[in-house]
Amino acid sequence: MSVSTSEITSRLELALIAAREAGAITLRHFRSSNLQVDRKADDSPVTIADRGSELHLRQRIADAFPHDAILGEEFPERPGSSGFRWVLDPIDGTKSFIHGVPLYGTLVGVENGGESLAGVIHMPALDECAYAAVGQGAWYVAAGKTPQRCRVSQCPQLSQGLFLTSEVRNFTATGRRDVYDKLEESTRLGRTWGDCYAYLMVAIGRAEVAIDPLMNPWDAVALIPVIEEAGGTYTDWEGQRTAYSGNGVATNRCVLEEVLAITRARS
Repeated sequence: MSVSTSEITSRLELALIAAREAGAITLRHFRSSNLQVDRKADDSPVTIADRGSELHLRQRIADAFPHDAILGEEFPERPGSSGFRWVLDPIDGTKSFIHGVPLYGTLVGVENGGESLAGVIHMPALDECAYAAVGQGAWYVAAGKTPQRCRVSQCPQLSQGLFLTSEVRNFTATGRRDVYDKLEESTRLGRTWGDCYAYLMVAIGRAEVAIDPLMNPWDAVALIPVIEEAGGTYTDWEGQRTAYSGNGVATNRCVLEEVLAITRARS
């Protein structure tokens, strides 16, 4: 099924508006002294802000594109018949959100036939946003300023670069602590400025690698168009371009092979 540019653009336009609205909902609860934190079946945290912002996104999408499917982190998937599916993470970085750290984001991705076509990475507490649609470039806007094209860095090798991840313990939990240790050894600097903020940093050229050993589709679908339209790469640890392998790595393209040599290796 062919997809027209106008079909993608109309969805990106809604994604931008809805992501900002959902982000505003999260800010009502951010750094609240009485924020209640619940635990899901997998022991991950969830709050009223996660649920409320996702419900808002779902309603906005259903009103505008009633035949599109919706997959989100907090509620069951809604089927659709148009071929388009929206993939949502209302708060990517709930742990940061709970602790009052502003490095959390709202992710809105659009795919068709499993292909990521448009994505928005909105950082409500930082008032920063990166967004893209295939063939239309990647754009970055901060604090109401004019959007500017964003490009990955031209840093040529890992030894000069910055790598970012969300949580070191996830490397240990997946039996791949060797990957973290090798990246820390191979790069100039490593930091846990993680979740979607790490991938935004790659897209705007401030970091060379963002990597996580545990990724869900709602963590990844929105990232792919932004990273790729900025000139970078998004793959799984084997080098496959997918949001569905359970892990992910974004690079500035220059250091991709160095990174894959590490992630593909088995200790």
